[in-house]
Amino acid sequence: MDFEKIEKADLRRARARKTITYFLLTVWALAVLFPFYWMVLTSVKSYGAYNSEWIPQLYTLSPTLENYTQAFTQVPLAGYFVNTVIFTLATTALMLIVTVLAAFAFARLNFRGRDLAFTLFLSLMMIPTELVVITNFVTITNWDLRNTFLGLILPSVTSVFYIYLLKENFAQIPDELYYAAKVDGTSDLKYLWRVLIPICRPTIITITILKVIECWNSYIWPRLITDDQAYFLVSNGIQEIRENGFGRENIPAMMAAVVVISVPLIVLFLIFRRKIMTGVSRGGVKG
Repeated sequence: MDFEKIEKADLRRARARKTITYFLLTVWALAVLFPFYWMVLTSVKSYGAYNSEWIPQLYTLSPTLENYTQAFTQVPLAGYFVNTVIFTLATTALMLIVTVLAAFAFARLNFRGRDLAFTLFLSLMMIPTELVVITNFVTITNWDLRNTFLGLILPSVTSVFYIYLLKENFAQIPDELYYAAKVDGTSDLKYLWRVLIPICRPTIITITILKVIECWNSYIWPRLITDDQAYFLVSNGIQEIRENGFGRENIPAMMAAVVVISVPLIVLFLIFRRKIMTGVSRGGVKG
């Protein structure tokens, strides 16, 4: 009888903990998602309806898509999209080439001073980003690459963290596979292409997605290196829209532009969320 009481008590405590956990997760989810809901809600309100609300309303009975039309007709939002796509694809492609080759060299190639070089390479993560930005700005300016796609792309084609993440993933592959491939006369590049990349595809996909998100949200460097509207990205173009497009008062139109800019990243994450989690977890496990 006592065992039954103890079992029931444990069951009640487990249910109470589960209820509290789900309640806190629900509150957290609402707190995180509410800004997105408010952004979308504001974007479908007319300018007059939005300004007439003395108390902000959590719904609207007369949604409109006029703000989305203005986002593409009154400001060069489409041009900002094209620039961002070019910047993102080119930067991500070059970054993948650099990251894969560097990670392979540190993980599989034996050369004098490899460990010391990798330690010094990792130490670059300790340098403040502001110092790197200043150095890159001076270099790109001296090379006369301001207001060019090359000037936007070059400083972003490498990442210490991504190289480290992929290097650790490569290091998990048994050495026997590499030695067997070398015995068969397989070159290093062929081994990388035929063995390591297929096995570590989840991590590579994760790095690709994270880099795409990073490029899409990039603000400081594009804002610093470009003052020609023809090279603006969506991140710094939105500030130009606010200052010289819709104006500071037309908040619904601004929210519509922000929704349009945010949708590609949201869709990308929803499609590849499982691969992102798998890649990060695999990169963080040693052995």
